[in-house]
Amino acid sequence: MNPSSLYVSSKSSASQKRLWECFTFPEHVKNWNFAADSWHCPAAENDFREGGAFSYTMAAKDGSFSFDFAGTFDEIIPMSSIKYTLGDGRKCHITFVQEEGFTVVLHAFEAESVNPEDMQQAGWQAILDNMVAYAERQ
Repeated sequence: MNPSSLYVSSKSSASQKRLWECFTFPEHVKNWNFAADSWHCPAAENDFREGGAFSYTMAAKDGSFSFDFAGTFDEIIPMSSIKYTLGDGRKCHITFVQEEGFTVVLHAFEAESVNPEDMQQAGWQAILDNMVAYAERQ
């Protein structure tokens, strides 16, 4: 069975360059890559090139649970688009588009089969919103 494609998006006053940096530089990823305040991202590493791997640790602050969000970069179009494959084979695509003084970030991802799609979409939206808020504070 093919997974469903889900989408989240956000419109930001931060520049396309700033949002790109926040998404691609591990030192920034650690500051926004979580869906709730009770979580954090204590480690982030990536080899940002086509064929390069990434791994971001997502963990409950109370130490009760953690997992690595990991995969491989498939295609990078600087300042514009990143396609990547997660460790479980799901495909993702994020784009950064400058539009009338704003930057629109669209993140498409294939749903996993364990959690309800609306829960996945809400979680990915919260993470994207965290990234945008972080970029706008920088």
